[in-house]
Order: sequence, then C-alpha cells, then structure tokens
Amino acid sequence: MKKIDLLPIGSVVTVKGLEKKLMIYGRKQKRGGTNEIYDYVACMYPEGNISSQYNFFFNHKDIDKVIFRGYEDEEERFFRLQLLSM
Repeated sequence: MKKIDLLPIGSVVTVKGLEKKLMIYGRKQKRGGTNEIYDYVACMYPEGNISSQYNFFFNHKDIDKVIFRGYEDEEERFFRLQLLSM
C-alpha cells in the first residue's frame, strides 16, 4: 500500500468528477452519520464554508489536480506526521 503525504489545510484542489475548486480545511475527518474516515474535508473555493450541507469529503486518491498548496511550517509538518501515523 502506497503511503500518502496529506496536503496542508488551505490547499486548493480539483477532485475527479467535480469541476468546482475545493479548499481543504480538515484532514482525517469522520463524516457525520457514518463511521467512514476521509483524508480531507473541504469547502467550495472561493465561496468558503457556507454550511455543513456544502462540505465535501474525499480521499487523496480522488484529487485530480493541486491548484495551490497550503501554508507549511515545522508545526504543520509535525502535525501531519502524527496524522499519518494514526
């Protein structure tokens, strides 16, 4: 199984099958009402978080293109390593 490197929050991506750009604002998120954990939760870009009805849950393999990679510093890299080790 190939290990992924999660994108930082603030990253803007396109997802396979969806034309709208999405901005990642959470990682390793459980979708309400299910037990499934997704790599990312995102909102529409540039609109932002309108309501929970417009949250998009997807996995890294579903990303078609990375438009913008979010801010990264040592704290982000450390946190991301912790997420990936879960």
